[in-house]
Amino acid sequence: MVASLDLAMPPVWAQATHSTIDQGCKPAIHFRMRNERFDWALVQSFLAVLDAGSLMGAARQLGARQPTLSRHIAELEAQLQAPLFERTGRGVVPTTAALAIADAARDMQAGAHTLRQALAGQRDATTGTVRLTTSEVAAAYLLPPVLVALQQAEPGIQVELVVSNALTNLLRREADIAVRMVRPAQGSLVARKLADLPITACAHERYLAQAGTPERPEDLVQHRLVGFDQDDTILRGFAAMGLPVGREQFVLRTDNQIANGRLIAAGAGIGFAARYQLRHWPGVVPVLPDLPIPPMPCWLAVHREIRTRGPVRRVFDFLAEALPNALEASV
Repeated sequence: MVASLDLAMPPVWAQATHSTIDQGCKPAIHFRMRNERFDWALVQSFLAVLDAGSLMGAARQLGARQPTLSRHIAELEAQLQAPLFERTGRGVVPTTAALAIADAARDMQAGAHTLRQALAGQRDATTGTVRLTTSEVAAAYLLPPVLVALQQAEPGIQVELVVSNALTNLLRREADIAVRMVRPAQGSLVARKLADLPITACAHERYLAQAGTPERPEDLVQHRLVGFDQDDTILRGFAAMGLPVGREQFVLRTDNQIANGRLIAAGAGIGFAARYQLRHWPGVVPVLPDLPIPPMPCWLAVHREIRTRGPVRRVFDFLAEALPNALEASV
């Protein structure tokens, strides 16, 4: 005699249940699943009760409350439209329906365990490729020693450095992590402020030996100034200090920040740069150290949905610790 099933269950249940009943040649059992969202927690509770032989024992095994397990069993019975346990004075006894679905339920349990292991392995993996984006200046002066240290600490992680001043790399999925000098405003990103970068007026000693060293902010207009072309950041800074400095007073102008820094290092005049850059330019020294220039914030950002992925999480955590230390050492 071959038992027949009338199932409206997920395929894994249907396949396993047919196999179980065909081998045992048990009486026909008719299950009809209601059109409800299936909850794996119900199966987990079912197996715990089946193995423990009582609701109390299953509650101890799962660290759950007995009324919760009782409700789970009732919900599963309602969805299957079949009783699963008979209550006795000493516990519960599985019905024929419970035994019919037991093997399929254990297959689901094994599958869930495999899934958890795979996800945990992905979270904990320290091998893979991470795309990191940052500005031209940070890529040239700030990140190289930090990335060398990362390579030594995590040889299994490959880093692809996307050098761009655009702020949209993360949103366009061109990178996994960003080091930026402006706070990301998008809700899909997780951002952490690492430091405030001091900005200083600076010049090469060779230039200062020829032109003299300014002693007051207003002395700057008597010097050759190196600044930006279309970017008005420096002009707005002077305006905030109450100094009437116009674009024409910057005798050398470029919006390329690498070129801007190299002009200062070559002795072209007085310019403005993050203090950490000066250690890369022998002979360049700060001038007017008390000039009230607002610092520039340094932010680390990552996609919210991938921040827990093994390699991405490791690189993010490494940068969050290493970059502030590198910046502090450079001041």
